[in-house]
Amino acid sequence: MFCMLGWACSDDNSDGGSTPVSVMSVSYANLTYNSVTLSSSYKGENQNVTKKGFCYSTEPNVDVFKQILEVSGSGMDIRGELTNLSAGTTYYVKAFAMVHNESTVYSAETSFTTPGLTENDELANYKAPEYVDNYTGIAGWAQRSQWNLANVHDPTVMKANDGYYYMYQTDASYGNAHDGHGHFHARRSKDLVNWEYLGATMSAAPAWVKTKLNEYRATQGLAAIDNPSYGYWAPVARNLGNGKYRMYYSIVVDNYIKTGAANTAANFDNSWTERAFIGMMETSDPASNTWEDKGFIICSSSDKAMDGWARTSTSDWFAYFKYNAIDPTYTVTKEGQHWLTYGSWHSGIVTLQVDAQTGLPLTRLAAPWDITDASGYGSLIETRDNGRWQGSEAPEIIYNAKTGYYYLFVAYDELSVAYNTRVARSANINGPYIGIDGKNVTEGGDILPVVTHPYKFSEGHGWVGISHCAVFDDGAGNWFYASQGRFPNNVSGINASNAIMMGHVRSIRWTSDGWPLVMPERYGNVPKVEIKESELVGNWEHIDLSYRYGEQRPANMMTLSADHKITAGTWKGGTWSYDETNQILTANGVELYLQREVDWEASPRKATIVYAGYTPSKTYWGKKK
Repeated sequence: MFCMLGWACSDDNSDGGSTPVSVMSVSYANLTYNSVTLSSSYKGENQNVTKKGFCYSTEPNVDVFKQILEVSGSGMDIRGELTNLSAGTTYYVKAFAMVHNESTVYSAETSFTTPGLTENDELANYKAPEYVDNYTGIAGWAQRSQWNLANVHDPTVMKANDGYYYMYQTDASYGNAHDGHGHFHARRSKDLVNWEYLGATMSAAPAWVKTKLNEYRATQGLAAIDNPSYGYWAPVARNLGNGKYRMYYSIVVDNYIKTGAANTAANFDNSWTERAFIGMMETSDPASNTWEDKGFIICSSSDKAMDGWARTSTSDWFAYFKYNAIDPTYTVTKEGQHWLTYGSWHSGIVTLQVDAQTGLPLTRLAAPWDITDASGYGSLIETRDNGRWQGSEAPEIIYNAKTGYYYLFVAYDELSVAYNTRVARSANINGPYIGIDGKNVTEGGDILPVVTHPYKFSEGHGWVGISHCAVFDDGAGNWFYASQGRFPNNVSGINASNAIMMGHVRSIRWTSDGWPLVMPERYGNVPKVEIKESELVGNWEHIDLSYRYGEQRPANMMTLSADHKITAGTWKGGTWSYDETNQILTANGVELYLQREVDWEASPRKATIVYAGYTPSKTYWGKKK
């Protein structure tokens, strides 16, 4: 396709000489979303025609100064194929012949409309994301425009009225790239695959944090801390639906209570470290990344006396604070109530109602020591055991109107490798929350099911530390899970590989009895083409995602034969069937929910089919080889 200039053009079908040339009307065939075959011919003295072809455009009244396709051959036929057309688009076309005196003769104008892409066309033309997971080469601050989902930790995601998804996070980054550049860094995306870095939402700690901290210390008879050591952790952002956006954030004071010294082994003074604070800020325009701070909301609280902060050693885990004011999540109930939920390691997860207009607790806070259930710091909705130091944190509560349940997602264990996600549900925002096995985890106990867990398919290094999640929907019934994922320790050729924190977004399918299944491969915006039974025959990588502390769960091969038998793998000797309407594969009696996603371990990356499924005690992940 090209354009030729400098030709004289004739509006009629004659060259005006002794031997007229006329061009016949165009016919077309083999029309697809991006191509068409065109046919025409001309009459007259063959030796008078020096060039022939088709001119076309998406606007009528075309001529050779638009796009053209020149065709070759000595005969009077004019035949050719237009390619690289746009789907669902109307084109106008004429055949032309250039005669010896360089005038151009045209046919009558014809139009055709390319069909839209079919699902199979979309799948055949799908291109997987190409950004690298090993982002060490672009990890520095100067390369932040290239980050996409690099340097993501503890994400929260909301969809704004401008159609963008906005993500905010803890300050942690590979090589401390964020240091000196503000806090609670932001990025946005239209498709959940390609993300634009926006910068920090907060330039420095608000003055109220130090003021409030030293007010409490003065009451306790402790000296003020002149230069507190702060950590900026785990915000939650929500679109309130009224043109206002609200973000709760955590600022942790990392100084010892007794002396106010910074938290180092050399400074240990037989006390616990200071309290954490949750503050709040708002904006009406997340695209501006300008937020107005609204101040103090709540802080860590203790059921011990104000001077009960002694710690016998760094091996003493009988924590001073009962409820740790970090990792907030924010939920609007079906009745329109607003609830703030928070907690990390100290005794469990608590929730309290806040004012919808101000975001402040509805119940006036008592002093943050000697607290009771009526002190305003929240009621316990999840505890792993009866200890004061337990490996659960990072609550996220969402409501699914289709199932009628509130879902409490919780991160378990240490964050560098063992991090894994659990979920329980309740008919009420404040519990009781029940696991898939029927256990009441508001009263205490480990949550099932396991939602995410360290894992490894046969290729690649796999992922660890996959938790502290955000769960959100697109407004059209599609749900997503976002978290960080880490490389395992000691990946060859990568310095401090476990410090690499890549943002992961995964799609969620809901089981027939209302439990959220997070897909094993990350979301890549693969076309949602219906999965046919014939595509299931062959080899799969199957992972039993049962809990093993700090271990990556490995994949084993599972083979499905065309006669509906399982001929290899853990379930060898079993059978399989397929519910094509609901896209559910039942293998060895276990329902596995299918979805098209990206095979991120393949080289080059490509679309594949994945599954996830639950039993009351196990979680399964898999992908088609």
